[in-house]
Amino acid sequence: MTEQTTPPPPPPYNPPPPPAGSGPQQNVAMIVLAYLWILALVPLLVEKEDKEVQWHAKHGIVLLAAEIVIGIVFAIIMQIPGVGCVSCAVYPIYALGVVAVHVMCIVKGMKGERFIIPYLSQYADKF
Repeated sequence: MTEQTTPPPPPPYNPPPPPAGSGPQQNVAMIVLAYLWILALVPLLVEKEDKEVQWHAKHGIVLLAAEIVIGIVFAIIMQIPGVGCVSCAVYPIYALGVVAVHVMCIVKGMKGERFIIPYLSQYADKF
């Protein structure tokens, strides 16, 4: 007669911890959105409690506003005979500079730093 032994109960289930950096990953995505022109409204309206994301979103909106104003100035200057040809040659360089500034802001933001643009960043702090 053999005695039947019951197997030991399984160990209690411990759910795995949340992935490291799940919060900061969301912040990184919001910071990237903050510098993608009109998409800066998404982090501004969604992440109201996160001061860092708010700063980047406001900075992105001020940057967008400045780009719109400069674009309007370029459009007016391009209508002037003679000067328009020069401005048409300068505009692609300006557009490349705008993209470079956005990329630098995104890279700095992903590292947890801030890219300060003289005369523009002070307006982001005002609202």
